[in-house]
Amino acid sequence: MSGIRTYTMVKPTAMRKGYMAAIMNKITEGGFKIVAAKMTRLSKEEAEAFYAIHSERPFFGELTTFMSSGPIMAIVVEKENAVEAYRNFIGATNPEEAEEGTIRKLYGTNIGENAVHGSDSDENAANEIKFFFSDRELF
Repeated sequence: MSGIRTYTMVKPTAMRKGYMAAIMNKITEGGFKIVAAKMTRLSKEEAEAFYAIHSERPFFGELTTFMSSGPIMAIVVEKENAVEAYRNFIGATNPEEAEEGTIRKLYGTNIGENAVHGSDSDENAANEIKFFFSDRELF
């Protein structure tokens, strides 16, 4: 059975553009319950650790530089079948290909600066949640 929690974050460009509140509001309007949230900033090393799964990919350096370029909002949400539901909700990785009304279509700048992260599996969601939050920060 799929889990009820997943991890997301509002990425630096969306934060700089002032979209954090609108994105969080859209998340709750979409039927997701926010159970943890905090604003933080990743160091380059932390971004490299978080995205280690992509370390062999050609975009890794650019990704980790971008993700450490400013504050992010780390968020844990709950909903039945959370990972799949949230990934469908936020839209395609490339905002130009995302469906109308999705977070990435509304707030994404480009494929690299696509407004929000969304965990791609229950296992990665659990690991990503642990990366940012202790048990006492989850409600």
